[in-house]
Amino acid sequence: MEPAGSPGDPPGESIESPLLPAPETKMPPPGPAAAAAIQLGVPPPYLRTHGAKMARRHMYDWIVLLLLAAIEVVLNLITPFHRFVAEFMMDDLRYPMKPNTIPVWAVPIYAVILPMLIFAAIYVKKKNAYDLHHAILGLLFSVLITGVLTDAIKDGVGRPRPNFYYRCFPDGVPNYEAVTRQVICHGDAKVIKEGHKSFPSGHTSWSFAGLGFLSWYLAGKIRVFDRGGHIAKLCIVILPLLFAAMVGVSRVADYWHHWQDVFAGGILGLVVASFCYLQFFPHPASKHGLWPHAFQHHNPNPETENQGTTDAHQSVLPHDLSVVQYVTSMEMRTNGRALDNMEAGSGRAW
Repeated sequence: MEPAGSPGDPPGESIESPLLPAPETKMPPPGPAAAAAIQLGVPPPYLRTHGAKMARRHMYDWIVLLLLAAIEVVLNLITPFHRFVAEFMMDDLRYPMKPNTIPVWAVPIYAVILPMLIFAAIYVKKKNAYDLHHAILGLLFSVLITGVLTDAIKDGVGRPRPNFYYRCFPDGVPNYEAVTRQVICHGDAKVIKEGHKSFPSGHTSWSFAGLGFLSWYLAGKIRVFDRGGHIAKLCIVILPLLFAAMVGVSRVADYWHHWQDVFAGGILGLVVASFCYLQFFPHPASKHGLWPHAFQHHNPNPETENQGTTDAHQSVLPHDLSVVQYVTSMEMRTNGRALDNMEAGSGRAW
């Protein structure tokens, strides 16, 4: 009997099969078959292919948004409750009239448009229409629900602002009823109407509704709860909340709100933002926290990335996942053939 590997053996029957890699070498890079698998993978959900479908599926959600916007307009038109304001109460309401540090027109820019630009930038990179659609929808729900609740409470409570004295008596000359000593205002009607809308702070609630939703969104995208211990990620998430808090501080410094108004507005906006985000997205600490619920519902295996990684860009889309699975399958087949050849060569040798 000739030893294994002798010249008499048929070609390819040697125990030292050329298909077996050396112990210290790595598997060769994917060849043309792996490149072709890219063309065979599941395409990402683009807006042009999935946008109309999602709009039809969430048609009633968009209708509800329009209704909320209409309610918000009505709440700003009606006259708020004019609570009893006596002469002795005016001592705490004599702060000077100051302009807004953060003007009203700026609130939608940083609370709505800025988050939408960030959502769009992530869509340009990841090409996930589900993520873009649900992020915008959740943000609008957060802001509009907060706005409706805020203005409804404002109109119902009618708390005077800290500068109510000079709204009521712009010339500084007070006037009170003889018996009850209730104020008799002689200022501009619109200015007085706005003076009864102190609680809660609308600037603060809108800021926390929009920027709070953005913080939740960023926490999910950069894996802030991946237990990697990277404080930089936490700082990114806290930054929008810090800006919203500074808006609230400015409302007290401008004497447009009492501190209780700002505190209540911040809690209201943040709570609504949390509910709206979790309605559309998993919790950022979840292993599926990267993409919205709807995307995972229509794509059963949307991601297989290592949840403990500290690199947010290691997430795998379904398009890439099909390639990884294909290459892994090809490598297993190659190793299987190599073992079969080794066993066949060993049998002939002995």
